Amino acid sequence: MTKRISNFKRFVMMNPIIQFFKFIILSIKVLLIVAGGHGGTREVTK
Repeated sequence: MTKRISNFKRFVMMNPIIQFFKFIILSIKVLLIVAGGHGGTREVTK
């Protein structure tokens, strides 16, 4: 039983501009987490 993809969802998936912006937003979120010191494995003690 396969679910049919709606026209709007197919349009969003096939649109490279929307995909590009989603990728940029995702990478910015990852960068903020890593730069914020949450994603690091190294302990910096001074």
